[in-house]
Amino acid sequence: MYLVRDLMYCKPGKVRALVQKMKAMGALSEKLGMPKMRLLTDFSGEQYWTIVVEMEVESLDAMAKMMSQPSGSAEDQKQMEQIMSGYHDLVDRGRREIFRIEG
Repeated sequence: MYLVRDLMYCKPGKVRALVQKMKAMGALSEKLGMPKMRLLTDFSGEQYWTIVVEMEVESLDAMAKMMSQPSGSAEDQKQMEQIMSGYHDLVDRGRREIFRIEG
């Protein structure tokens, strides 16, 4: 089992808008059978305006398949595109961390 953690550093004043997008994306993703996402915002950290999205996956192969093969109907995919429209206007930079869950 692996923990996939995406860290996004938002532009000032853009955290709330990205949180709303991530919540909507998480709800749709779960409906499509993807793992439940956990959404965190910084209370104190390396940099202000940080959002962390975490999910657990069974394997790296499962993650790669999930990322490369869209699931759901064409309508679901269109809804996902609408949710994530303007995403890059909210984020300054980001990174992904992947950890193996040992216990």
